[in-house]
Amino acid sequence: MTAQVTFRQADERDLDLLVGLFDGLAHWMVRNGIEQWKPGAKSAEHFRARIAAGEVWLACLGGRAVGAYELWWEDEQAWGPQPPVAGYVHRLMTDRETAPAGTGRVLLAHAEERIAARGRAVARLDSMTSNPRLRTYYEAAGYRVVGEEPGKIAADGTRYGVILWERPVEAPLPR
Repeated sequence: MTAQVTFRQADERDLDLLVGLFDGLAHWMVRNGIEQWKPGAKSAEHFRARIAAGEVWLACLGGRAVGAYELWWEDEQAWGPQPPVAGYVHRLMTDRETAPAGTGRVLLAHAEERIAARGRAVARLDSMTSNPRLRTYYEAAGYRVVGEEPGKIAADGTRYGVILWERPVEAPLPR
């Protein structure tokens, strides 16, 4: 990627933008036969809660948001109780119309840097077992499968299976 993506932490003023990113990607998934996200599944309230509970980051290029992700410091629903050794990446989103190729990897790298800066050694995420494209994507990004959770509960109460992924991250060098 030749263009420089910058990052900023999302706040309450970005709720509509985050919902729009999610819905845009969800519509793209539906059009491309990918069973993952459903348009309308994440509201402004969802993103407001995530901003309050953890970190939500926007990737910007030329003053325009081209992607975002959520960073959680625990994820008991998918991973169960865990010692504080990891950060959990959720809702890795790119704008399929404006984001340059490679933006998803740039988002992952930023999340991994944030996790390491917090003194945690592992980046974790989960993906639906029914999405083989994500499996290929995360494997190519250096993540390895460490388990499966067959009964993760969606916001609407339905259950679905997820693959659990992790990747070691490096602590930043002292300055």
